[in-house]
Amino acid sequence: MKVHVTDLKPGDRLLADTFNEAGLHVLQQGTELKEEEIHKLMQHGVDYVDIEPAVQQPAIAMIHTQQYELLQKTKPYLEQAVDGFESMYLEALATGRFNEGVVDDIMEPLVDQLKEHKDIVSLMLCIDQNDDYTYIHSMQVGILSYYIASWLGFSKEEAYEAGRAGYLHDIGKCQIPGSLLNKPGKLTFEEFEEMKKHTIYGHDIICSSTPDTIPALVALQHHERDDGSGYPHAIEKNEIHPFSRITAVADVFSAMSMNRVYQSKQELLTVLRELHTMSFGKLSANATQVFIRHMLPNFIGKNVILSTGERGTIVMTNPADFFRPLVNTGDRFVDLSAEHDIGIDQIFL
Repeated sequence: MKVHVTDLKPGDRLLADTFNEAGLHVLQQGTELKEEEIHKLMQHGVDYVDIEPAVQQPAIAMIHTQQYELLQKTKPYLEQAVDGFESMYLEALATGRFNEGVVDDIMEPLVDQLKEHKDIVSLMLCIDQNDDYTYIHSMQVGILSYYIASWLGFSKEEAYEAGRAGYLHDIGKCQIPGSLLNKPGKLTFEEFEEMKKHTIYGHDIICSSTPDTIPALVALQHHERDDGSGYPHAIEKNEIHPFSRITAVADVFSAMSMNRVYQSKQELLTVLRELHTMSFGKLSANATQVFIRHMLPNFIGKNVILSTGERGTIVMTNPADFFRPLVNTGDRFVDLSAEHDIGIDQIFL
């Protein structure tokens, strides 16, 4: 059957050799199309091709229903993690320590839920951001640290420990005055120096609460950078614990993608692009790249609002620019890698 290239789907197979208008051979007969091949056809200006359609996958509506049900099942565990961190935060504020048992009571059932999720973008988008930033941020960083460690090949036990440490990384902020945490404008030099102490406060609070030294080290080091430009001790990558480097990636992603008093959230693909830039010297290259590699496929099928005001759906990631995908608005296909004056304002389920 002959179809327009914008209607091609991964798994379709070419029934004939394909040439562009100049007669240049593009793809040979029998090629099973993947995203890269479909984009290649578009780049060469090919309009129609003869294909054998891919074997039909389960109905998209059924997949969406299953995804929705899974997210609804997980939401209570996310809310428990936010409420639990608030409880520990307030306890640490009052006493300088927290109940260690609460952490595992929250993290163990949460991680059991996370094992069922493949689409982490949907999981991030479903999180209600109406609670206090620090509480939600800590929950997100715990989740993302667990996933990154898993994707890097750490054992289940190690990935759990990485997630646990990520969950506790900002507990030291309870010792920072609220006037600094909630200041809408730029911090002065003196104020920023005080803010940086939350890493030291967190280390001390965790050491007072548990004999496990790794979460304390992650709290201390999650703002250190591979090139030595971080804080509090300006150490370089060989001195930074692997879990601290993982949490640093999760921390930056979560912070940039959430609303804060001094910064509006950025859409997720823009954040991933910034992480990619930071992976060259600032953040762990391995942790950052494995995170980006696992996140990008999850954007296909997500709804967007473009800077033009048009609504559409991401239909394909772009091999030439992973962070500027192809969007179907219903009326047209917008290749953001080619139309640089158009961007994505919002991504949603």
